[in-house]
Amino acid sequence: MYVFARIATCRIMPSLECVCDSRTVNMMRIQIITFALLSVMLLCNCQRSEPVASYAADVQPILQQHCLDCHVSGGAGHEASGLSMASYKDLMIGTRYGPVVLPGDDLSSVLVMLIEGRADPSINMPHGDRPPLTQADIDTIKRWVAQGAQNN
Repeated sequence: MYVFARIATCRIMPSLECVCDSRTVNMMRIQIITFALLSVMLLCNCQRSEPVASYAADVQPILQQHCLDCHVSGGAGHEASGLSMASYKDLMIGTRYGPVVLPGDDLSSVLVMLIEGRADPSINMPHGDRPPLTQADIDTIKRWVAQGAQNN
């Protein structure tokens, strides 16, 4: 700041006694460039990106392991709610009552509420005596929904 003030003063009021040599100007340029680079690096570091969750590689295997016994055509879950998880398209259609995945909104998506146990215990998923999903599996599905629930 001091260097900038001295240079500005020298240019605005040349009658003042000050040193405005090329070395001072170069030093100011270096300070401005350094500040700009540090600002960009700081902004980039603040937006830590999570790994992209893939439907095919990450989510579908979880659904196959924990959900497809019931949520396919003819299964008890499909008969009760109309939800089939046999394909991405079926999952995104949702139940006869509406969608269960709200792309970009993992907090309000019914699928996430059910697997996290935030719904009525009688409808938490997986249902019955099946073991709950691991926290890692829940986090994967939440990340996929938060990232837009893409068919990737």
